Amino acid sequence: MTKVVILAEKPSQAKAYAEAFKIQEKTKTYIQLKPDDTFPNGATITWGVGHLVELKEPHDYKPEWKRWKLDQLPIVPDRFLEKVSKGKWEQFQAVKKLFQQADVLVNAADVDREGSNIFYSILRLTGVKGKPIQRLWINSLEKDEVRKGFNNLQSNDKDLRLFDEAKARQISDWMVGINASRLFTLLLQKKGYSNHLSIGRVQSPTVYLIYQRHKEIENFVSEPFYQIEGLFQSEKGSYKGLAKIKEKDKAKVQRLMDEHGLKENEAAQGIVKSLDKKTKHKKSPKLHSLSTLQSVANRRWKYTPSQVLKTMQKLYEKRLVSYPRTDCNFITENEFAYLVKNLNSYQETLNVSFKAASLRPNKRYVDSSKVQEHYAIIPTKTVPTQKKLSGLSREERNIYNEVMATTLAMFHTDYVYEETVIFTNVRDLPFKSTGRREVKRGWKELFPKPSKSNQEKEPDLPDVHKGEEVGARLQIKESMTQPPKPYTEGQLINMMKTCGKLMENEEDVEILKEVEGLGTEATRSSIIETIKTQKYIEVKKNNVYVTEKGVMLCEAIEGTLLSSPSMTAKWESYLKKIGNGEASKQMFIKQTSQFIEKLIQETPETIQQVNIRSTGEKKKWNEPIAKCPACSTGSIMDRYKFYACSAYKEGCKVTFPKRLAGKTLTPNMIKTLCEKKRTKVLKGFKGKKPFSTALTLDEDYKIKFDFKEKA
Repeated sequence: MTKVVILAEKPSQAKAYAEAFKIQEKTKTYIQLKPDDTFPNGATITWGVGHLVELKEPHDYKPEWKRWKLDQLPIVPDRFLEKVSKGKWEQFQAVKKLFQQADVLVNAADVDREGSNIFYSILRLTGVKGKPIQRLWINSLEKDEVRKGFNNLQSNDKDLRLFDEAKARQISDWMVGINASRLFTLLLQKKGYSNHLSIGRVQSPTVYLIYQRHKEIENFVSEPFYQIEGLFQSEKGSYKGLAKIKEKDKAKVQRLMDEHGLKENEAAQGIVKSLDKKTKHKKSPKLHSLSTLQSVANRRWKYTPSQVLKTMQKLYEKRLVSYPRTDCNFITENEFAYLVKNLNSYQETLNVSFKAASLRPNKRYVDSSKVQEHYAIIPTKTVPTQKKLSGLSREERNIYNEVMATTLAMFHTDYVYEETVIFTNVRDLPFKSTGRREVKRGWKELFPKPSKSNQEKEPDLPDVHKGEEVGARLQIKESMTQPPKPYTEGQLINMMKTCGKLMENEEDVEILKEVEGLGTEATRSSIIETIKTQKYIEVKKNNVYVTEKGVMLCEAIEGTLLSSPSMTAKWESYLKKIGNGEASKQMFIKQTSQFIEKLIQETPETIQQVNIRSTGEKKKWNEPIAKCPACSTGSIMDRYKFYACSAYKEGCKVTFPKRLAGKTLTPNMIKTLCEKKRTKVLKGFKGKKPFSTALTLDEDYKIKFDFKEKA
């Protein structure tokens, strides 16, 4: 009897798989399926909770690597090992037991390189070997798709290559993060910086992109420029036009006026020299990938990229949309066929009605050659009931409607408008006027109308005819050049994706185009969240600004590959080759190691130009907190993970923990203990039950609880 064990990435995914079959038993750690055509002997679905295992930390290899010291760099273990993630031991043990009992294992984690990493990292740590492994590869959690996927399981060859790719990325990111963060932090501390910097292969060049925009805005000097504007009065109404001149020097503009015998604000006569009307058609937008959806949602509702991904994940788990972490804007003929079938139901869901312009696939949207692992984000075959729709949150409803409208738009007619260009001559000086008139809304009917402030509306022009004489009044118009605007979060996602446009090296531009910039579709939103958490950037009214800490980071990494998207581009390009079986994981890790060696040699010199700034962070971990209660020479200092005497080299061994019984000990508490040997009663300690107590310092300078004092 073949025992099949399926690993899902998380409980919600396991539940969605199980609902496609008949359930025999549910427990805290697995779901047992009844035998059926797909699984003649039944099957067991278990799950991770995201990453059940993680790479070991430096001190797990060598205790001395816990302390941040320059002479210990580079930190590169001989072999990279994993451990069970904190708080996930119970689930790991359950998965391990099931893996040991299984005859066949199925990797049913997310269908991307991280899903492969999660499965094989867990498998490696369980020690289970030699069992046949198959891969579930689906784009939707609908019952039909799930059953179809399990009936057509794939071999794990590609999956193993993706695991190599993911592991190479994970190890290299670990090496860069651990070594570069310590290197830059310790060198800046020598110059008086009082906190620590976190540096990452993708997060640092992303901060640098924002810093570059910050410098452009900061260094921008607004200058006046001059144009000649004409206000014209025709029989059917007034309109404006501009002469073809734009100069910083007002005298040049005045000279042109004089050449044509024209004076400001003086009544003159104009004649309509030419009139050109063109009807233009605009196709509906391409189908959404995750990043285009994040951009639209940020522009329309100010949703953060992270919020969009979380909302999409919920809709995916509710079986309403296809796989969210896709970088593709195309579908295949299979998806197109079911969309055509459900067209009327989708229209009812969106509360719209239109006759399809065509039911034949169009290469703009339907192209199998452009679809690799995942197709574009589209609605699934499941058409939600009104009850299910009313149960969606506002964010879910907005995002679902956007996906639905973009999908239906490919069946709708073009947006049609008429563009009019008028040339009006005043004493042989031509003035150009442009206007636009909407003829047919077409696919735009499916979307909410943009607010007036967001509409780039060209004026309606009056109905004039060629040769018509019009009244004219001219003036020299003064305007000021405007600085570039800060990025919004939606624009930042686009910038990360297209930053190749900023590169000067043609080879780098090509690579960045091929790998689609910084990060991947699945990771960009979490990178933005990370640099927010690190306080390198802040978002105000949807605009992204670099902080003082971010400026300091960028000054520190300026000129190194850590500030350049090209390093990330080359890494991603090489990682793709590992995933395709054309390159080696070991070589990639070796090259990362060489990069770190080079960084350690070159950084001490480059760090000299960095200005140490007050970054507004509370922790000043190299400032004295109090005089050491044990020795007369040292002071108690914040050592990042604990408090200790500054005279440790002279032999003073006094240290205090940062956390005690689940409560964080603040510098003020430590100061009081050092100076008064006792604190007041403090709340928030955790034992079997939460408790309150005062703290005292004993003769050996150890912290003790004192329950005598009443709260």
